[in-house]
Amino acid sequence: MIWVARVFSTSVGKKQLMAVTGILFLLFLTTHLLGNLSIYGGIQAFNAYAEHLHALGKLLVVAEVGLVVALIIHVTLAVILFFENRKARPVKYAVDKSGGGGRTLSSQTMPYTGLLILLFVGVHLANLSHHIVDQTHRTIFQVASEVFANKGYLVFYLFSMVVVGLHVRHGLWSAFQTIGANHPKYMPFIEWLSIVFAVIVAVGFGSLPLAILALK
Repeated sequence: MIWVARVFSTSVGKKQLMAVTGILFLLFLTTHLLGNLSIYGGIQAFNAYAEHLHALGKLLVVAEVGLVVALIIHVTLAVILFFENRKARPVKYAVDKSGGGGRTLSSQTMPYTGLLILLFVGVHLANLSHHIVDQTHRTIFQVASEVFANKGYLVFYLFSMVVVGLHVRHGLWSAFQTIGANHPKYMPFIEWLSIVFAVIVAVGFGSLPLAILALK
């Protein structure tokens, strides 16, 4: 447990652990998006993907528990670092903008987009749980189409995907910088990659309810 105390005792350690958990979520977003894009293969392909996912059984449970633990760590460290930075930085640091570290909308709003994403996750899971009554008689497509038929929730979902895109745009760049990939040779590429990935995530997930409703 010594390494745990060491991590939480230094700002660098907290940032590195936060970066690692952040990268885990980026990997989750990638796999989750790839799976959900099966909707473009039709209703049967979408349902088959969901059935295959649930067939993983205990492996799926382990993955879900791991994500919950990572979420708790990520959010806790984000809150701690936020208040530590505010206490230690009455005057803002000068930032080298050459490597993508300039202040942007996504970097300035990270704490707030993080909170909005946390709210979205809670609402999204609660909404899905409310609609999933009997999986033996209702497919995931039927559940999803019913959820997104609510126009209020649809608008909330689409807005949330824009927020996710903003958070991911800076989060990807920041994570790589934190783990040591902040060389001038690589950072411009990582900056470009973070923008492309953020757009893919926002547009990819944002298009899903529209595709589902089109097939309904």
